Amino acid sequence: MGQQCEITGKKPLVGNNVSHAHNKTKRRQLPNLQTRSMMSEILGRMISLRLSTKAIRTIDKHGGLDNFMQASKGSHAKTFSDKALTIRSKIRKAVSGDQASA
Repeated sequence: MGQQCEITGKKPLVGNNVSHAHNKTKRRQLPNLQTRSMMSEILGRMISLRLSTKAIRTIDKHGGLDNFMQASKGSHAKTFSDKALTIRSKIRKAVSGDQASA
């Protein structure tokens, strides 16, 4: 997937370096991406994702990966990568299966 966050969809921005003489050269502003392994209590395994620091803080705010994936609504999930969508569906299936058996 390259330089893209799997949750927020942040990508590199393109702009210009502008010198004092007003010469312009292209530049890229890369997102601050970190590879993180997060524990999914529901799935019972570690999940490795490439996340921006903002996404890491948001997941922590929701109380972990499982709570974040359960709370994510349709409009927010449009930015998820295919890997993140697969994890989200597995977590939701596991939770609905637990509730049906209870």
